[in-house]
Amino acid sequence: MLIRRELPSDAAAVRAVTAAAFAGATYSAPSVEPDGAPGEATLVGLLRADPCWITELAFVACAGDDVVGHVVCTRARVGDAPALVLGPLSVHPDRQARGVGSALVHTVLGAADALGEPLVVLAGDPAYYSRFGFVPAPELGVEPDDPALARFFQARPLAAYEPSLRGRFASPAPFAALEAMSAGAADDPRA
Repeated sequence: MLIRRELPSDAAAVRAVTAAAFAGATYSAPSVEPDGAPGEATLVGLLRADPCWITELAFVACAGDDVVGHVVCTRARVGDAPALVLGPLSVHPDRQARGVGSALVHTVLGAADALGEPLVVLAGDPAYYSRFGFVPAPELGVEPDDPALARFFQARPLAAYEPSLRGRFASPAPFAALEAMSAGAADDPRA
């Protein structure tokens, strides 16, 4: 397996891996696309088209020529300070539980640290992400932008972290855009 930066030509493969990874997951975002792909597949495309996208923090895992995993960190904010949000993290179901996700998380955290980023935030399974140094974000004084996610809201300080980095977390605009699209799809009488 090789982990490398995502290339523009990887977009379709990343969408397919993300759709497969989140298909049928009880926690996945509802589909907003005619192809029925989980919302996370749409979210990656929305993030990629937004100024929050950081090319140096988008990685794919490859087995030969096949993309089998993907991770991205994008620009977010804590109070008035810059921070990152990790996700989605996607691994094709055929490759899950083989260390691909762990390798991707280690890679993106190392890259973010090398860029001098102070903090990475995510909403995810604490049992999984604690192995990478994530802690409940409120322990660091970081409050979720969506209280419904409080149980899953975590943060990972990096080398440039300062304890004064506190406040309310603000996700990049594509997260809210996906939520609005999901609400609109639910209200569509054709759905």
